[in-house]
Amino acid sequence: MSAITLGLEKLISSSQSQKLQDSLKGNIAYLGHSAAVDSNLNLGLELMIQTFGKRLTKAFGPQHGFVTDVQDNMIETDHVIHPHYKIPIYSLYGEHRKPTAEMLENLNTIVVDLQDVGTRVYTYITTLSLLMEACENRDIEVVVLDRPNPVGGEIWEGPILEEEWKSFVGHHPIPQRHALTIGEVAKLQQRLHCPNTALRVIAMDDWKRSFHWNDLGRAWINPSPNLPTYESSLTFAGTVLYEGTNISEGRGTTRSLEVLGAPGIDPINFAKTAQAQLEKAQITGLKLRPLQFFPMFQKHKSLACGGIHLHPTEPKKVRTWRAGALLLREFYQQNDFAFQWNDSPYEYQYENLAIDYINGGTSLRKWVEKNGSLEDLLELEKKNWPDYLNLREDILIYSH
Repeated sequence: MSAITLGLEKLISSSQSQKLQDSLKGNIAYLGHSAAVDSNLNLGLELMIQTFGKRLTKAFGPQHGFVTDVQDNMIETDHVIHPHYKIPIYSLYGEHRKPTAEMLENLNTIVVDLQDVGTRVYTYITTLSLLMEACENRDIEVVVLDRPNPVGGEIWEGPILEEEWKSFVGHHPIPQRHALTIGEVAKLQQRLHCPNTALRVIAMDDWKRSFHWNDLGRAWINPSPNLPTYESSLTFAGTVLYEGTNISEGRGTTRSLEVLGAPGIDPINFAKTAQAQLEKAQITGLKLRPLQFFPMFQKHKSLACGGIHLHPTEPKKVRTWRAGALLLREFYQQNDFAFQWNDSPYEYQYENLAIDYINGGTSLRKWVEKNGSLEDLLELEKKNWPDYLNLREDILIYSH
């Protein structure tokens, strides 16, 4: 296992801590959640209060709430007073998704400690970005305590977000699987959207781009309610596409975003056909296991669903977005279940289809609908990668 030092640990309990602590000015706020822990599973908020005392005057919570207990897609959280620490916790996933001037009153520093999972639609990087925009041209420093990208920093996948499809689930012109840490995303946000925001990233020590979460010897804490394992964070780049369909992505099961299916689908036949398509596309490192499951909530609640469980057998090789796209084509073409695109409101978008916001454009949906070829999929995926590589060069913090 590889020993690393998180940004939180550098600030709180390293040889550099005193110097870093002394550099934080005035009144402090903390944007975090329950996955923001140190190697001993101490909560970030508790460590911050132990260190800074009454200087820490308020906190902010992202989607799913400060204690990560709320489900997805416009299920909002309220502002509360923390029951133990008696400080206000302002929700950034409710009436406001960007801090208001009132929320920022009397603050000098905002410390951000969020565990991202390396996928563009995961909204924590949007929340960070909106906070940075709110702090621009104010005398407030945003200090990001960096954390690992659990699926590594070497492989990126999926199309670049198109500007006209920018939304709460897509704020930056990056691929779906972006291969950046949250600290690197903060640097990207500053460069593209808020150059006058005072930003500091407290980088990790000894993290390498080749590392995945299972290299670190650290406990996995759900960064959101439906990512129960490291494996689910890896499959997420592909399975999140199914939020844009009536195929269950496993919410309501114990392995959400690792399983896919719907009533009426023969799991054995589908798994064989789908695995053959992955092999034809030379996607290795992913085994599809036939599965029947019963979601206890959300899509197809209490109905028997046939489908597949995605098992990454070679995590550092598998291309999960590409696999998810090919599987989406298979689900669309099968005849056992009436496939539909999700036309319900999705993450504060009330027009157009959810799949197009998730994928950052219409190209994938149109490819699925015309039963497109692998060559066409690769072309739409890689279309604007050179632009991303140019952006990426200036913001990377860590080596391979």
